[in-house]
Amino acid sequence: MKTLLFALSSWTIFAASTFAENGGFRLTSATWHEGGTVPQENVFNGAGCGGPNVSPELRWSGAPSGTKSFAVTIFDQDAPTGNGWWHWVIFNIPGTTFELPAGAGSKGSRGLPPGSVQTRNDYGGPGYGGPCPPPGTTHRYLVRAYALNVERFSAGSEVSPAKIAEQIEQHSLGVAKLTVKFGR
Repeated sequence: MKTLLFALSSWTIFAASTFAENGGFRLTSATWHEGGTVPQENVFNGAGCGGPNVSPELRWSGAPSGTKSFAVTIFDQDAPTGNGWWHWVIFNIPGTTFELPAGAGSKGSRGLPPGSVQTRNDYGGPGYGGPCPPPGTTHRYLVRAYALNVERFSAGSEVSPAKIAEQIEQHSLGVAKLTVKFGR
C-alpha cells in the first residue's frame, strides 16, 4: 500500500510540475478533441479524398509570461515519407490573438490575424491542407500552438514548413498540444 501511495504521489507531483512548466498553456477546439477523429469538413479535397478542406477552429489559453507571438502547426508523423507531412504552419500570430476561426487557413480566407504568415503545406499549396492518408491507414495529426519569445520572424510564405518549424521550436516559451487521427 505504501508503494502504491508513493507511486500515486510521485505521479501527482510529476503531473503538477509538467502543468506548471507549461504554465497551464492549453490548446482546445470545438471539433478537434484529444485522441478524436478529424471531422469530414477538415479533410483534404484531392489525392483521392473529397473533404471541403476547411481549417479547424483552434483556441489557446494560459500562454507563458513574456509571450510576444504565436505559431500553429499541424504535422502528420505517420506519413510514409520518412520526414512526416506538414499540413499547416502559420506564424507571426500577434501575442494578443488567442484563436483561429474555422476556415482561417483555407484558400481565399480573410480570417487570418493581421500580420500572420502561412507557409505552403506539403501538398504544395498555401495555407491549410487537411488529412488524406493512404487508403487502409490511420494517421495521427500533431496540432501544436507555440508561445514565442519573438514578435515576428522575417521569413515569408515561401519558407519551407520544416525550416520555419525549426525556428519556431528554437523560440518557443511553451507549447500546447492536441493529437487527433484520421483514416480511410
